[in-house]
Amino acid sequence: MNTLSHRIHRRFVVSLFVVILPCLLHAQLLYEISGNGVKAKSYLLATYPLVNRTFLDTIPNVFTIFSRCDKVITEFAVEDYEAISALRKAALLPDSTVLKGYYNQDDYQTVSNALILTLGMSVEQLSRMKPSYLTELYRMALMKQYLGFDEERSMGSFFEQVAQQTKIPVIGLDDLGETLYMTFDREPFEYQCGELLQIVRYPEREVQLERSLRSSYLRGSLGDMAFAIESPDNRSTLSYSDYAVYAKRNLQWVKRLHPYLKEGKAFVTLNAVCLGGDKGLIALLRKEGYHVRRVNK
Repeated sequence: MNTLSHRIHRRFVVSLFVVILPCLLHAQLLYEISGNGVKAKSYLLATYPLVNRTFLDTIPNVFTIFSRCDKVITEFAVEDYEAISALRKAALLPDSTVLKGYYNQDDYQTVSNALILTLGMSVEQLSRMKPSYLTELYRMALMKQYLGFDEERSMGSFFEQVAQQTKIPVIGLDDLGETLYMTFDREPFEYQCGELLQIVRYPEREVQLERSLRSSYLRGSLGDMAFAIESPDNRSTLSYSDYAVYAKRNLQWVKRLHPYLKEGKAFVTLNAVCLGGDKGLIALLRKEGYHVRRVNK
């Protein structure tokens, strides 16, 4: 009888562990920010664009907490016509620059064939766009093909959209100029050309990294995401040099977050890639004296 009872108890504990563990892991994606003289608590949600927004249902209390906040803070908040027009203009090369001039004939043909096949663009269209923009378009096409990325259903901008619909202020940590720089010009032009050639030659590297990042995110392991990008084994276009730029931007973000966190009731939603590791935003906030703890720990 005791043996049977023990077996039943053990099975119950194992079953409960299997049910509760995912919730505990997902809770690591939602953080409470207090201390350092703040008037009210704020919250930080780690998001990831390659994850469907239905995943939000598995993060305990996220919608309740969102309803308590009176502002949403994100990376870039401008969605008007002028901003979209500026983004499109910034993606184009100057008239004096021709993409073909930065490759030998064989390499340019390799790039052209891959992008035309994947993106359905003509050679004339390709030659007018900055290599950084073409690299990102190609990456997104790979994510759609191999990882099921659906931009319309991505969790990345969900709360920003809800805030805009319900007239809650949405505040960007970057202005338009900084966003354009991060998107198109954070790397030298010749380096951008090299990355574009690299991604069309070795698309499996991009898929492998993103699959690893998404897996770490779903486990709630933000530190592992930072490590995957910083690792010497990472040979994708999302490299250590990019992470160094993100780390420098994080220092600016902490300064810009101060007044909103002091006021409190802010709902900060940012890409998880920017949050983990020693140089991530969470570590920097803690160094500034804030108490950043996982919700529902």
